[in-house]
Amino acid sequence: MNRFEAWLATTDFGVTVKEFPQGTRTASDAARAVGCELGQIVKSLVFMAGASPVIALMSGPNRLDEASLAALVGGPVSKADAETARVATGYSIGGVPPFGHATEVPVFMDSDLLAYPAVWAAAGRPDAVFEIAPERLRELSKAVIADLKTSGKSAPPPTLRPTSSRGGNP
Repeated sequence: MNRFEAWLATTDFGVTVKEFPQGTRTASDAARAVGCELGQIVKSLVFMAGASPVIALMSGPNRLDEASLAALVGGPVSKADAETARVATGYSIGGVPPFGHATEVPVFMDSDLLAYPAVWAAAGRPDAVFEIAPERLRELSKAVIADLKTSGKSAPPPTLRPTSSRGGNP
């Protein structure tokens, strides 16, 4: 039993942890191990807003738009390093659960997670996850629902250049 499971035992949350010896360190690993869609995997990303940690819960395939998170917290954000994330949450990166942290951490939740009947989140270490309804996840993590993903428009589409015709007509 890991620390998160021990903490869960003191609650009435009714969450059951499943362990996967092969590991669930990445969202793709977790989806394969659980047998679910990649979008059902919850990534717990730890960021710093100044000196304060915040967590973004992202759907597996989505990338966080840091500007959206910054707008929600009212200032610039930066990804927490491994030690800062561990101190703030009590867990190592790859195993950070969405709730049950060492300190009170504001949580923001990707609205795409609400599209699924159930999602899977880290349970305190990289080889353990638990299944939960997205609305229950929001409730237990006290998350603010937001559109946090990047739009996917990292670069404009290529411009097509007209080709010259061989007949002399432009």
